[in-house]
Amino acid sequence: MWKPRPDEKPVSSNPMPQPNTPAPSAPATAAAPAKTNATFRAEVAAHIGKSVVVKGELSGSEDLYLDGEVEGTIELRDHSLVVGPNGRVRAHITAREVVVHGKVEGNVSGNERVELKRSCVLTGDIVTQSIVIEDGAFLKGSVDVQRESKTEARKAAASAGAGQSSAVALVGAQASFLEHK
Repeated sequence: MWKPRPDEKPVSSNPMPQPNTPAPSAPATAAAPAKTNATFRAEVAAHIGKSVVVKGELSGSEDLYLDGEVEGTIELRDHSLVVGPNGRVRAHITAREVVVHGKVEGNVSGNERVELKRSCVLTGDIVTQSIVIEDGAFLKGSVDVQRESKTEARKAAASAGAGQSSAVALVGAQASFLEHK
């Protein structure tokens, strides 16, 4: 349904023209804050509500906002997963981006990014290229930050010549990361 914008005047059925009176000067109001990418994605993603329970394998080809309970595996290779504040997950997660507000028990693989919000409770290992852990988030497990995703590493290994050196560099980076723990 069409709604007029606040700055538009409603069309009057009165054919008589209204006298022009100056509008009272109102203090300038701040514009509504712009939506962040994560908020926008959560609004347009598939949504699993807090009363839904899924047992088994959950996979898809679109972004997912999960506020219910899942037990098993979640695979969204090229898409993002947001575990809402009511989300309870006992599963291994594989996605392009993972944002956790709720509770997760299982390993998390975020090809590009994993973000743990302050209300997050995660028990499991994380493998990702980029990680954000807010103050107050709970993590029990290990974090493996990789320079490139596994799919990019496979493509590099398949290419002639450069494959061996990039695989060695990745192993060397992981080894040096583990030595500094």
